[in-house]
Amino acid sequence: MTDPTDRHYDREFVRSFFTSPTAVDGEDDSAKMLRRAAQLRGLEAPDVWVPDNEDATAPSMRDEGARNIAEVVSEHGADFPGEIHPRVVWHRDSPETRYRGFRHMLEIADPENGAVEHIDGFVIPEVGDLDDWKKADEFITIVETEHGLEPGSLSMSVIIESGEAELAMSDLRGELGNPSNNLERMFLLVDGEVDYTKDMRAMTPTGELPEWPELRHNTSRGASAAGLVAVDGPYDDIRDVTGYRGRMEANRAKGMTGIWSLTPGQVVEANTAPLPPEDGQWLLDDGSGEVELREENGRWAYTGDSLWIEETDDGYRFQAGAETRECDADGLREELLDRASYVPSMDDIVDSMEQFEAAKEAGTGAIAMTREATIEVDGVTVDIENDRMWDEATYQAAKTPITLFQDVYEHRPDQHDELAERYSEDVVERATAVGE
Repeated sequence: MTDPTDRHYDREFVRSFFTSPTAVDGEDDSAKMLRRAAQLRGLEAPDVWVPDNEDATAPSMRDEGARNIAEVVSEHGADFPGEIHPRVVWHRDSPETRYRGFRHMLEIADPENGAVEHIDGFVIPEVGDLDDWKKADEFITIVETEHGLEPGSLSMSVIIESGEAELAMSDLRGELGNPSNNLERMFLLVDGEVDYTKDMRAMTPTGELPEWPELRHNTSRGASAAGLVAVDGPYDDIRDVTGYRGRMEANRAKGMTGIWSLTPGQVVEANTAPLPPEDGQWLLDDGSGEVELREENGRWAYTGDSLWIEETDDGYRFQAGAETRECDADGLREELLDRASYVPSMDDIVDSMEQFEAAKEAGTGAIAMTREATIEVDGVTVDIENDRMWDEATYQAAKTPITLFQDVYEHRPDQHDELAERYSEDVVERATAVGE
């Protein structure tokens, strides 16, 4: 049996999953949204583009939508910098819907239409238990056979929109490599919180969607166990950039890098947010939460109003929120050191990894990395120094954001100039070489 962690895809990360309607009613060119999306480039172009012939397209327009996908992808697919994965109709409880999706896949993948050489796979929504996943896999296998395509050349991604599908992720690892199916073609596990909420009969007082952190955790875990890629569902408030960033930050803490994008603006946010920052940033917990310090003349200044320091005859009076204490210089330094944390830049991460690699090459298994800063609060300056031991486990954990960057750099050459502008040519060169 095939090891499920042996990936079918070289790509380890997907940052952005962007859907477009395949046919718009009442327009002279019903495919205009597809044409517009197909010409996105650079940071506005998603890692995975999903011509959406399901929810984003009216039922009466879906046959035309399938034709539009074939036409637009045949014309623009060769130049599109990301992967192309159309979403077709499917439903675990409806044979008629599944058959219609199958017919659309047959049309889209027909070599005579000229699109299939640019199509990487299909996205299957509304799946149920694992037997239902196998039905979709079998249909894709038939499509490949019917059109003389290489077996397994079309990937399959599913949208987790039901409790059945959520439970199926736990069984997927044991089915990969089974000779009775071709589930090795699996690529993405994508959360669909709207239909999941409906399926779970969940309610909130305001009618807003629940957060569903358990679903996102389970999807990330299922993807990790099966060697796949996890993607979060859509964030509907497209004007709430801060909320979108916060959602992505929470997801990354669960191991879920990718997120659904509804607009090119969200694509830019999704493509940039997971990358290491250009500059390092000190944070300070002032009792209300971690706040960013402002760098001024080599010092990191606190400008909030929840923490203050006052010099006294005997030392210092320190207050954070309702907590007040008297301390000497050493006590104040310890207090700020406990409250301070550092977000490393790309250059910082690469530099630390290079230092550890050099030490390991010299036969040293662990080294101390020192980070220094001068923090200023209410005109009082305090020098702090933070030591962190680096061993092989620390190195591997720090490597994850660099591995992400290397994955992006390999698969998105259209973003090379923007990455060099963001970090500098030197940092990019070092980042692509470290950890190899």
